[in-house]
Amino acid sequence: MTPDQQVATAPEPTAATAPRPTPAHRRATPADDLTVIVPAYDEAESIADTVRSILGQSTPPARVVVVDDFSTDGTGDLARAAGAQVLRPDANTGSKAGAQNVALALVETRYVMAIDADTTLAPDAVELLMAPLAADESVVAACGFVVPRHVRSTWERGRYVEYLLSFTFYKPTQDHFGAPLISSGCFSAYRTDALRAAGGWSERTRAEDMDLTWTFHQAGQRVRFVPEAVCYPIEPHDLAFMRTQLKRWSHGFVQNVALHWQGVVRLPFLGTAVAVAMVDAVVASLVYLVVLPLLAVLVTPWVLLAYVVDVPAVLVPVLLAARRRGEVGRALLSIPAFLVLRIVNGVAMLEALVTEVLLRRPLQVYEKGH
Repeated sequence: MTPDQQVATAPEPTAATAPRPTPAHRRATPADDLTVIVPAYDEAESIADTVRSILGQSTPPARVVVVDDFSTDGTGDLARAAGAQVLRPDANTGSKAGAQNVALALVETRYVMAIDADTTLAPDAVELLMAPLAADESVVAACGFVVPRHVRSTWERGRYVEYLLSFTFYKPTQDHFGAPLISSGCFSAYRTDALRAAGGWSERTRAEDMDLTWTFHQAGQRVRFVPEAVCYPIEPHDLAFMRTQLKRWSHGFVQNVALHWQGVVRLPFLGTAVAVAMVDAVVASLVYLVVLPLLAVLVTPWVLLAYVVDVPAVLVPVLLAARRRGEVGRALLSIPAFLVLRIVNGVAMLEALVTEVLLRRPLQVYEKGH
């Protein structure tokens, strides 16, 4: 450990770094036994907002630990100034999972939460996300609703619609059947003992949140989705960052299917959901990128209408979610960007399938996607 890390692991008691006693006038909450871990590499532009967002919660956690993963831009100093405890490894760990595990080894609270360094929270997000963990001992993880913080560029708009669709339709359906496909890495809470029993955040795939979630499901442990607990990450604003993020996500999905498929197929709903997602990844990508363009050239350009044939089905859950947020206009203006994004999604997924399955060249380097 560096001198900075040694100081961080045994800090002088302060309001920000030491567990706070519960005031006599306030009832104890699960957050009083919660450590929040924020992995961060060169996040100077966002880390202070993230830390202040966590400390300003309706029920703030006992401790906020930022793992400054050998940043070069002063991320650690800014996090400390904002009120967080800071750990700095001797060298970059190579992945978000690696950085989170540095802090997990030092956690003493019953619960632990992972929040990305570019993510801010609604004022009551921590309180709401902790509720299912406090209410049911069988629940080992919970994830919240994700909305892009900025919705300006084509790529941010596409992701905005994608998230509204996913977190308004797919995620609640998965939660109803007791099997959210992913406890999102940008904002999730866990029972510390269950997380440690699962080996912490695995570094064997590029999608550690999916890997951990499927590990919990196969162990018979419950994961919940809490739509009322809202977080706001910064999403890729240009094509270069979006391609980097999608590459990691696509390869991570393929890697997790290869790793977990034997255990997943024994779980009725999860096995079906993963199978449908895999078939959709292959078939939809081939149709969008190969079949439709060929038919347009060889038969008739009218077949290109297939690119938008499902737009009404997308609009219904998206506009319902947007209406609740008072953002119907924003959602309507963002639909074209979503159509562009899913084509780029298809390219990323086909590349991952070819590289991982056919060429046997797994993605091993973790690259940031924003």
